[in-house]
Amino acid sequence: MSIILNILILAVAVFVVAKLLPAVHIKSFMTAIGVAIVYSLVNFFIGWLLILISLPFLILTFWLFKFVLNAIMLWITDKFIDGFEIKGFGWTLVAALFISLIDSLMRWVIL
Repeated sequence: MSIILNILILAVAVFVVAKLLPAVHIKSFMTAIGVAIVYSLVNFFIGWLLILISLPFLILTFWLFKFVLNAIMLWITDKFIDGFEIKGFGWTLVAALFISLIDSLMRWVIL
């Protein structure tokens, strides 16, 4: 799948979650595209390190701890993007879960 399509799918997921959750605020769809790009870069550069460090927790939780890692990367993304805000780490966990679910559902429908 192309990088542009991956970014667009993630941007739509972020935008939908921002509209569904009251504690997630996003300025526009263009901001959602920026969030998708920054999140992808954070995942590329830091994601592997977080997985390596937390490997015992991932194994013990049957990879469910990955949602916490996604929330950490989403929190880092929140700090980089001005028009994107999530109020509290609990909401960040919920947003990461919903973004993952919507992203997976959209990929399933498209493919």
